[in-house]
Amino acid sequence: MVRKRGKTKRTGRRRWSGQVKTVSTDLTPGLFKESASAIARSLASKKVSPKGPASGMRMLNFYINRAGRNLSASRRAELNRAKKLLSERIRGESRHTKKTRS
Repeated sequence: MVRKRGKTKRTGRRRWSGQVKTVSTDLTPGLFKESASAIARSLASKKVSPKGPASGMRMLNFYINRAGRNLSASRRAELNRAKKLLSERIRGESRHTKKTRS
């Protein structure tokens, strides 16, 4: 027997992700509505993610997961382009910071 996933009414249940508040980052309002390159550039900056671009990647993933089905296909595609740009930047930085043994 296959159950169809229907919309179920959640009563009194709150998700932990709705309570996440961050004071350690300085996100520009409306950042995730910009172009992929602008999102990647901003999330890789030290001002927004002081621990490096990997922290920015986590913020972007959290935003995409939190938006869920409310994201349009075009917006999701733009955010995935931003993820790709950001991951390229992370890979580029890891190559530059790798120490070689002598």
